[in-house]
Amino acid sequence: MLTGRHLLSTLIEVPMIRMSRSFVSVAPLALVAALVGGPGCGSDDEENQQAPACNVQAQSGCKDNQVCEQIEGGTTGCFAPLSVEGRVLKAADGKTAIAGARVVARDINGAMASTNVATSGADGVYKLTFPAQRKADGTPTVSKFTLRADAAGYATFPSGLRTALPVDTANVVKNPDGSFVVKNTSTDVGLDALDNAATLGSISGVVKGTLPAGTLVVAGGATGIADRAGTFTVFNVPAGSQEVRGYLQGLQLKPATATVTAGAETKGIELLADAGALATVTGDVSFVNAGASQTSIVLVVESTFNKNLQRGEVPKGLRVDTAGGKYSFANVPVGRYVVLAAFENDGLVRDPDTTIGGTATQIIDVANGAVSVTGFKITGALGVKSPGAAGPEPVTGTPTFVFDDDSSEDGYEVVVYDTFGKGIWRKADVPSVSGGATVSVPYGGPALTAGQYYQFRAFSFREKTGKKTYISATEDLKGVFIAK
Repeated sequence: MLTGRHLLSTLIEVPMIRMSRSFVSVAPLALVAALVGGPGCGSDDEENQQAPACNVQAQSGCKDNQVCEQIEGGTTGCFAPLSVEGRVLKAADGKTAIAGARVVARDINGAMASTNVATSGADGVYKLTFPAQRKADGTPTVSKFTLRADAAGYATFPSGLRTALPVDTANVVKNPDGSFVVKNTSTDVGLDALDNAATLGSISGVVKGTLPAGTLVVAGGATGIADRAGTFTVFNVPAGSQEVRGYLQGLQLKPATATVTAGAETKGIELLADAGALATVTGDVSFVNAGASQTSIVLVVESTFNKNLQRGEVPKGLRVDTAGGKYSFANVPVGRYVVLAAFENDGLVRDPDTTIGGTATQIIDVANGAVSVTGFKITGALGVKSPGAAGPEPVTGTPTFVFDDDSSEDGYEVVVYDTFGKGIWRKADVPSVSGGATVSVPYGGPALTAGQYYQFRAFSFREKTGKKTYISATEDLKGVFIAK
């Protein structure tokens, strides 16, 4: 069983949480500065050390073993590089290396935080180069980031019930050669094996558009991330003829078609820039018995959407905050999207009462123009007590699910999903609770697999003439546990 934070990753929303962080910028800087206490740019003669010049975006003006970085205060200088290193392993045992996995660091909006997409070696080891603002002595200041990993035969991390935490950057180690590295348990990534790997193939190619880094490439529900040059690989694509699409805020791309063969790689797929106009998506949400009036809204690519887990892939930039209900997305590329709200641990859920208007899941088709989304309702969530109140929780033996009582209910329904969103157990007739603050429901399903992630969801309901009306639920990201 993996023990790193990415191996026992907590379900605090990352591609989809409501946070605002500043990540390292690689915008070009024209300033020239003398470097104090760090490696100099250019040659070692006095003239060049007094007037070093390097360009962050072009990575020019430094020696071969140095990188050009921004210095606190707005100047630039040449320094020993910073890297992020770790291993890609089988989550089931935490030991077996996975070769050929693609690993990338991303910021909160899905943009690339690393300068490259790394490929793991036979030992599972990967190495990302990483930009970072420097102090005058060369010490890097590393902003928060998360990791994504893809490999043939394994589910993408993060996906399903596993959502990535920011990597621990508190301790940056300086190597004997002067370079710096972030390497700890949170930089190791565990992947879950797929049951149907023998029926899947892969595709690779290039996104040909302006600034393609971070483009989400989708084929047959499988996804991959394009690097700064636009090159991508999508693993685990179902065999047959598949449409290939790219999604990135501000970039319109023409779809392509790939013929996928099980166990083989289809190469040379090109996603070309499209001159069609980008769209604006607007809408509003209503807060009903919610106790709050602020949440986030995301656009999920519909072909990646898991109905049971109510989540999927969000392209870079297609997440906004809303206060009071109204929201707007600019520069949205053509595609079919699911509009989701309250996708973080904030005490809110989509109102599950399907007997009233404004509670259905909104699916929209975006073309070249403006799209208005039908309004929907958000309500207060049932609080989770255990397991999984604050993140994935190891559980030994048979778990008992404990959650807050809903004082206006006639009963509850409890469902348990595996890490891929497959329902494995349901108890539809949990009786109403009187005089208690919480509800306890012992698990009664099939034996749980050690090392696997699971989630329980509870739904409160009213019942009249044998018909249920759901009124609240536990949150999308809570109630996750790991069988021991």
